Amino acid sequence: MLKRMLLMLGVVVVLVAGLGFVKFKQIQTAIAQGASFAPPPSAVSTIVAKKETWPSTLNIIGTAQAIQGVTVSADLPGTVYKINFESGQAVHAGDVLVELDTRQERAQLAAAEAQRDLAKINFNRTQELVKQGVVARTEYDNTESQQKATEAQVGEIKAAIERKTIRAPFTGVLGIRQINLGQYLAAGAAIVPLQALNPIYVNFGVPQQSAPQVRGGRALHVTSDDLPGIQFNGRVTAVDSVVSEATRNIQVQATVPNPQGKLRPGMYVQVQVILGESRSVITLPASAINYAPYGDSVFVVSDLTDPKGKTYRGVRQQVVKLEGSRGDQVAVVSGLNPGDEVVTSGVFKLRNGAPVQVNNKVQPSNNPKPKPEDS
Repeated sequence: MLKRMLLMLGVVVVLVAGLGFVKFKQIQTAIAQGASFAPPPSAVSTIVAKKETWPSTLNIIGTAQAIQGVTVSADLPGTVYKINFESGQAVHAGDVLVELDTRQERAQLAAAEAQRDLAKINFNRTQELVKQGVVARTEYDNTESQQKATEAQVGEIKAAIERKTIRAPFTGVLGIRQINLGQYLAAGAAIVPLQALNPIYVNFGVPQQSAPQVRGGRALHVTSDDLPGIQFNGRVTAVDSVVSEATRNIQVQATVPNPQGKLRPGMYVQVQVILGESRSVITLPASAINYAPYGDSVFVVSDLTDPKGKTYRGVRQQVVKLEGSRGDQVAVVSGLNPGDEVVTSGVFKLRNGAPVQVNNKVQPSNNPKPKPEDS
């Protein structure tokens, strides 16, 4: 009985040892296969870097603003007697826009003029009598004072009538009428907006590091997405004296000729300030740049060697310096050489030394002046 038990125990031990050996070999084989596993190459698109000549410019977003813009309002209270304009009409400085009812003032003017004429006759008569020594000098002084007072009264009433005749303060384009015939207007009541459109201001903010390059007299180009194919040329006319603490930008104002009035106050525009001579840069699609806090970089495709000495197509990460953009393109000023093959899509999934497979059937947008299809 003991022999049988020992025999069975020996068989079990041998069986367990055999199974353990087999499992050990399987694990060893899996580890070896994992160590030699190489991930498949990533599919990417590429572009060959080349130099282009770019103008030295600063591209900024700006806002159009009228050189002169007011809401024409009533100076004195009164009832609208006549409206001499239409909404959206172009007017010249001095054109009569609105006439308020002045019948009462004109009646007062007639009475004041009669008193003035009488005072003038009395003054002239007294003046002759003084020369003859018939009346005292004090009476002459009284008639002279009365004559001047009536003249002043006439001038005051005429001024009130003139103030009830509302004129365009400058040449420009009217907005939408805000009054009606027969309406009573209080002093200061709005009548119609008036904007001077030619020339027009364009205001924009410049980062403080670029402020020294933007000086009075700098030429610039203004465009708008709402006015395709039209470019307005102007010059910087004023630079603010302070930098905004909130944005660290300095405000700049340019004056732009606008003969046809296509630019309107409040319009969003693109401003391109000419800073100096053209420069030579390497242009890449914006999708080729790997932006990071420690520095911007790109992936350059080249022939690499793995630890076993085998050559393969892979990428190396290259730090670059960027200066400016234009449409879908960015300008690289250092870190690349003309002729380098740079990855333009699939950058987010790459690492230094990763194998790649180039497929350029589909390329990312690389247009310096893109036009949105749905605009």
